[in-house]
Amino acid sequence: MGPLIPGGYIPLEWDSIIAIFIGIAFGFVLEASGFSSSRKLAGVFYGYDFAVLKVFFTAAAVSVIGIYYMDYLGYLDISKLYVHPTYLWGAIIGGIIMGAGFVTGGFCPGTSLCAVAIGKLDAWIYVFGIMVGVFIFSELFNLFEPIYDGYNFGNITLIDSFGWNPYWVIFIFAIIAVLAFGIADLVRKKIKSVFY
Repeated sequence: MGPLIPGGYIPLEWDSIIAIFIGIAFGFVLEASGFSSSRKLAGVFYGYDFAVLKVFFTAAAVSVIGIYYMDYLGYLDISKLYVHPTYLWGAIIGGIIMGAGFVTGGFCPGTSLCAVAIGKLDAWIYVFGIMVGVFIFSELFNLFEPIYDGYNFGNITLIDSFGWNPYWVIFIFAIIAVLAFGIADLVRKKIKSVFY
């Protein structure tokens, strides 16, 4: 792990302590926003609450706009950012398993730990299930390794793959986010009028 703030302004030994405080603040925000409730995440899939969708879309849009704006101003060199390799089938199969876990359990790994911290029994069971899954995966890794390591497309992005202009991609993504917010509100109102 590199320094939290490069340049030696903060001693390297303080990184873990600062990270703990950032984690506590993040957990507090999750809990204060209601994300420790399994109903919040399940609401996206059942159409009665789209707060999670809006938070993730907002986070992604703000992040990508901020990163490219800092690159434009010269504070950041986007070509030096690490892009995790794409393992096609591992991503597809893992995404299906994780998505099924989100829908059935009503938590993601982060929100489940937040709910564990406040003593929710369903979150304890969910985290236990995660640990069982990790154990099974590690014990049977030789069986899963061809899928895990196979179909490696390298450190690619959609922008690199298709030769798209990143600023147009960001602009279109922002429009998609705004449209998703509008459609989510229409769906929520429709579901609410049918069931409530």
